[in-house]
Amino acid sequence: MIIGGNRAEVVQNIRKNAENGDYNLKTEVDDPSITAEQKTELALRYANSQGTVGYWLKNRLAMAFLYVFDFLLNRNTRVEGLENLDDIRGGAIVTSNHFNQLDNTVVRETMRRGGQRRMYTVVQETNLAMTGFMGFIMNYVDNIPITKSKKYTSEYFEPEIARLLARGDKILIYPEQEMWFNYRKPRPPKRGAYYYAAVNNVPVISCFVEIQDLPQQETEEFYQTRWVMHVLPTIYPDPQKDVRTNSLEMMDKDYRQKTAAYEAAYGKKLTYANEQGDVAGWIAKEA
Repeated sequence: MIIGGNRAEVVQNIRKNAENGDYNLKTEVDDPSITAEQKTELALRYANSQGTVGYWLKNRLAMAFLYVFDFLLNRNTRVEGLENLDDIRGGAIVTSNHFNQLDNTVVRETMRRGGQRRMYTVVQETNLAMTGFMGFIMNYVDNIPITKSKKYTSEYFEPEIARLLARGDKILIYPEQEMWFNYRKPRPPKRGAYYYAAVNNVPVISCFVEIQDLPQQETEEFYQTRWVMHVLPTIYPDPQKDVRTNSLEMMDKDYRQKTAAYEAAYGKKLTYANEQGDVAGWIAKEA
């Protein structure tokens, strides 16, 4: 599904960032533009709304819609490696490559197919600034906004992560940070997801989504695509090691697993040289 305009400019940004080795920088051009103070205000307002009757009712409504939407959007999505979820009993951090505004739907649908509990998604606080129906969904589905505010992080974000994991829920954190539209390659991760796994002594559910081109065009610029979810072996912290060592080792193992999944799916070695086909479905190759 194509969301947002200026895809040619986004593809140019992806190529430029890949060429410069800036694998975690933003490539989208239409995201809400707000100040640091507004970002903090959005996140704190979200935190203060938790536990209210109004939020609970709207959350139930939004999640009912999302349940149906996830199923319909992923009715043709194939999931491989679902058996790797069989031994997951408690809370866990989930990681996946980030290539579409809706790619969390395939992760959430995979968790449901694997019999796992409720899954939350860590999102940038700017998502809460959306308006209309999408604004309602972003504010009331099971999201946890993240911001650079130290007050918000220490007083709400980190305690909420710990509470949900202790309750047995799953939390999707994108270690690549920014979304690169339809980008096939797994990008070098940041440590945050693995830090929260290590500090809370929970495993990492490692996922990689393969993107396949279809012959039908969706727009003048893109062919339709379909997704194949690969659930990779679960990564566990070592109780004999400290948080920093565990987080770094888990991060390295997750990246190696995603790299191997990419190479098996596409039949070639992972490099970050710009290649035709890096952006799935892209027709206007010379943008």
